[in-house]
Amino acid sequence: MAQQKIALVTGGSRGLGRNMAIALAKKGVDVVLTYNSKQDEALAVVSEIQALGRKAASLQLNVSDSGNFADFFEQVKTLLKQKFETEKFDYLINNAGTGLYVPFAETTEEQFQEMFDIHLKAAFFITQKALPYLNDNGGIVNVSSGLVRFSFPGSSAYASMKGGVEVLTRYLAKELGARGIRANVVAPGPIETDFGGGKVRDTKELNDQLSAMTALGRVGLPDDIGSVVAFLCSDDSKWVNAQRIEVSGGLLI
Repeated sequence: MAQQKIALVTGGSRGLGRNMAIALAKKGVDVVLTYNSKQDEALAVVSEIQALGRKAASLQLNVSDSGNFADFFEQVKTLLKQKFETEKFDYLINNAGTGLYVPFAETTEEQFQEMFDIHLKAAFFITQKALPYLNDNGGIVNVSSGLVRFSFPGSSAYASMKGGVEVLTRYLAKELGARGIRANVVAPGPIETDFGGGKVRDTKELNDQLSAMTALGRVGLPDDIGSVVAFLCSDDSKWVNAQRIEVSGGLLI
């Protein structure tokens, strides 16, 4: 019998990460998800996944603090053994992140450093620390942003880090290919979530403006993204590697 597949989703307690975790479960994948501060939200997602008949668990992780990554993976190791009766997992989804909307001229070093730590440094070193626990022939999905391809004022620091994540992903695909591990990028367009203070969801003028720029005539919903991540964490995408898949409904094409 084939070994049950397991995915680790960072920032899986809310927004896009929550939708990714549930979409993976619906595809038959067990899930370990991380949360930063909202344990109750994480436990609610775990319950939802278990109701789908899959195993799930949550762990606390602040992705901005790389000093914790080694300890975190010790917790992952213990959890895999106790809850999932295995030593390794199959898919890593680097999703956790926060937004920043500040004009270039006003961006502080502290804000820049925070974006670097949360988005680029975390993706780099969480993936590095995960390697001993990642099964051969598994996969990595890094979450980027449409803002790498098109530019809206105020996202220079955030988008610069996501650009770095996209380059990193190609290197991961190249250097981990010998182990059969694929690495791809999902780049969402604007989505109605609480990301960035719910800016896209709650600002009608912005929502309408972005919808008008999009071929399919609306902004994205969380449900538009999770299924694409689940596809990349399945044998359906076994020959998709080092690709950037933008999921934006055709924004600014």
